[in-house]
Amino acid sequence: MTQDDLALLRLLAAGGASAPRRRLLERYGSPARAIEAGIAAWRDAGLDAAQVRALEAARPSPHARDWLAVPGQRLLGWHDPDYPALLRRMPAPPLGLFVAGDAGLLWHPCVAVVGTRAPTAGGRDHARGFATALARAGLGVCSGLAAGIDTVAHGAALEAGGATIAVLGSGLDRPYPRANAGLLREVAARGVAVSEHPPGTGARREHFPARNRIIAGLSLGTLVVEAAHRSGALITARLAADAGREVFAIPGSIRNPMARGCHRLLRDGAVLVEEPAEVVAALGPVAQALADALRTRLQAPINAAGHACEAVSNASPRPDPDYQRLWSALGHDPSPMDQLLERTGLTAAQASSMLLLMELDGRVVQAHGRYARKS
Repeated sequence: MTQDDLALLRLLAAGGASAPRRRLLERYGSPARAIEAGIAAWRDAGLDAAQVRALEAARPSPHARDWLAVPGQRLLGWHDPDYPALLRRMPAPPLGLFVAGDAGLLWHPCVAVVGTRAPTAGGRDHARGFATALARAGLGVCSGLAAGIDTVAHGAALEAGGATIAVLGSGLDRPYPRANAGLLREVAARGVAVSEHPPGTGARREHFPARNRIIAGLSLGTLVVEAAHRSGALITARLAADAGREVFAIPGSIRNPMARGCHRLLRDGAVLVEEPAEVVAALGPVAQALADALRTRLQAPINAAGHACEAVSNASPRPDPDYQRLWSALGHDPSPMDQLLERTGLTAAQASSMLLLMELDGRVVQAHGRYARKS
């Protein structure tokens, strides 16, 4: 375990608003230097009095230290160049992620496959069929390791030999439900499991909406298979839409209560899909953009004090007319995606892929689903 790991554990334990702690990491480049900067620097970064007191007193728990000592388990911080690029674009991204398995898969183009914990037989079939096809098409399957649709989606991706990402609302040593402990071990061995909660943290009701933002943030798009009118899957879909990601929904019978959430999403503008190929085709341009960014990232030197976007900050200029049109449509005041589409005539998939590259190049900033030129 490194000094940065210990320092990041202290920053996580301080709690409170995450934005000031992210600011502290950005200013000092590493958790250890952020801690060494001292109280005045903490306050200047925006930490409130309670956070300062907590940071002074915080000490890494022996449980977390023991967990991080196991091979294949690590703590990935905001300062780390391996922090997933797509997740950086979400509102309130986690300060750190506990990771079990292949952290490189967090950069793999993936689709969130989510839905009810009590699916119908047809819903299970849909989840299995879509997850299998997406995995075979080279897309990862991201979900929350919950009972029902999540469990089916992870299992199908593994059976197809594809990549899968499990995002937990508890510590990675406390899977919920407990019946999925074996599935969690298999995901960690053949894919990757992540949580923003330190080991030893049990599942709590309030953790799951926050967990859903990570699922949406890691994914190019979100597919809702079955969901009741009030469902956590709808939270994931809303967060994805707010971040400018594509949302897909599978329609069902009007007599199926587990289809009502999907029908609600369709009324609100989600894309109706009947075949996995429709999801693959819609996300192809964005997946290619992420793949290009990853290739650039892997060719760049790894610097522990670096930032993910620095790896592509020297990318070659893009004279393509579509890029120029999108760049001209961007101003210094944040613009929502629908406004950019109206100004440029581009599709959502085209604009999303271009904005991703511009953001990774350091030319564009995104907040709450709105985009602006970086000052």
